[in-house]
Amino acid sequence: MAIEVTSRSLFKGRPSKSALYKEIQPNPSVARRKSIPRFQSVRAVPRLMRRNFSSRAPELSGGQAIILSIPKSGRTWVRTFVCAYFCKRYAREFTLEPERYGEPGIPRLIFSHDCFEHRTKGDLWDRIRGKYLVPKKELRRAKIVLLVRDPRDCFVSLYVQMTRRDRGAPTEFKRKTVSDLLRGKKFGVRAIIKTMNDWLDEFWGRDDFTIIRYESLRESPADSFRLLLGVLGETTPDMLTFQAALDFSQFDNMQKLEAAGAFDSKILRPGDARDPESFKVRRGKIGGYREYLSTEDQEYAADALTKLDSRFGY
Repeated sequence: MAIEVTSRSLFKGRPSKSALYKEIQPNPSVARRKSIPRFQSVRAVPRLMRRNFSSRAPELSGGQAIILSIPKSGRTWVRTFVCAYFCKRYAREFTLEPERYGEPGIPRLIFSHDCFEHRTKGDLWDRIRGKYLVPKKELRRAKIVLLVRDPRDCFVSLYVQMTRRDRGAPTEFKRKTVSDLLRGKKFGVRAIIKTMNDWLDEFWGRDDFTIIRYESLRESPADSFRLLLGVLGETTPDMLTFQAALDFSQFDNMQKLEAAGAFDSKILRPGDARDPESFKVRRGKIGGYREYLSTEDQEYAADALTKLDSRFGY
């Protein structure tokens, strides 16, 4: 069974180890539907041929846990918190790659967009080699954490990033309207939903599979991050260190760090420091898609959302 970290499933006290390994549903209505998930009986899901014989495979291997997500699902926030926590705990300078310090207590975590990048990034040769796929043996060995967000918010945030931030995006892509891209085969909302469904079908039923909803993290970051640390083996986190990591990973502070170039990653730098929309850490607003999509586009996205597996709770 999957674990789900949601604001409605928080424990009053510190969660026990056994409690972390049972299914936690977002609400009773979702729990009632779980036995017959929406579209599961009629959706034929082709198995992704997982192989990666590219030079990038080692980067996606050796992790204690693998955190998968659609782009713009809050991965930077989660990664910043986890790295800040472990760097603070072991009195090391902050980095997004704390495993480089060689501390036995710092876990190696793999962050990947996996099959979403496999379908949208690179050329045919990249896909033949499986350049962006986490190797099958690694997925079997490590814990799997699936970070999810409302696909409509994911799409809009990705659209803004690719049109306002990503200088490598094709000119043709930047000329398209948000309505065109919403319906696109590669980056559109239906493509996002398909990837989320495929991941769920691939990992559902594993005892070491955890679903984390972005919306729950936003609603109650302290409780949700505490549960996430428990999944990573930190069942009794030091609370001073924990609070320091929470403060460090607040959106306002992350935006200041990005503007100052403090992150040791070229990916975490604004496209234009004068344009807030070009920041990697942008707004993180729940339901923000309504500010970018017309009424017609919202209706199209709502219809697409009916194909999202009900186990996600959206």
